[in-house]
Amino acid sequence: MTASARAPRYRGIFPVVPTTFTESGELDLDSQKRCLDFMIDAGVDGLCILANFSEQFSLSDDEREVLTRTCLEHVAGRVPVIVTTTHYGTSVCAARSRRAQDMGAAMVMIMPPYHGATFRVPEAQIFEFYDRVSDAIGIPIMVQDAPASGTVLSAPFLARMAEQIEHLAYFKIEVPGAASKLRELIRLGGDAIEGPWDGEEAITLLADLDAGATGAMTGGAFPDGIRPIIEAHRSGDMDQAFALYQRWLPLINHENRQGGILTAKALMKEGGVIACEAGRHPFPPMHPEVRRGLIDIARRLDPLVLRWGR
Repeated sequence: MTASARAPRYRGIFPVVPTTFTESGELDLDSQKRCLDFMIDAGVDGLCILANFSEQFSLSDDEREVLTRTCLEHVAGRVPVIVTTTHYGTSVCAARSRRAQDMGAAMVMIMPPYHGATFRVPEAQIFEFYDRVSDAIGIPIMVQDAPASGTVLSAPFLARMAEQIEHLAYFKIEVPGAASKLRELIRLGGDAIEGPWDGEEAITLLADLDAGATGAMTGGAFPDGIRPIIEAHRSGDMDQAFALYQRWLPLINHENRQGGILTAKALMKEGGVIACEAGRHPFPPMHPEVRRGLIDIARRLDPLVLRWGR
């Protein structure tokens, strides 16, 4: 196993917090606070808000402000919080990032600038984009390297940005071949790669930990199941890490390949954590049989989410 020699400020499990809505599609801030409390009780090392799995793409700018302030004030420093500030416009992203920092964010997560199916930005402009955002803040930046952007971010380019952009130090790698890319990123970037992280609902977690990942950004419903995998691996107990991963993999797989964005909310609704599991229209509801299979798998594992609100 390889890893950066630089001691990370943040490591472990930082799940994505779902955004909770009422049946009519308004923000449900009471459920949002209960969601945060549950996730902290479930043993997270930190949280991430306003990510794609938070349905950030369906929120207005005013709602983003409300959610950022509500979440950071309610968490109140119990765990560090990463705020996603992705936007195509450099100045807008920089301003979002400054506001998140001012409200208490520990880190910002940013995808490369893109729009729709075809609007992409060359490497020179991507570099300048992140560099300008870095100049606007004093907290770490995490690059989200995900297929959703349609932007190819090579390991050499990511390593160069880490070496040359002051606050850019964390990388959530969730593209095909993530483990190989993590190894190459760590090899090329060395100490500049403070936080090589796993993503995509932990579907490649064990391979990514073997490659040197020090953190994981997963779905939000069962961190009490995933954290022990990370801890066993970190302690060098590979047999235990494998056994735990094998145990939780059916639920991880069901989230990644079947339930998707609505998985955490369905489990939280089932366990009484939140009042409504619906996504915001036009996002389609989970098929009832997919939900039934999800709950059946979860009950066999008995995660805290099914007991916390009862």
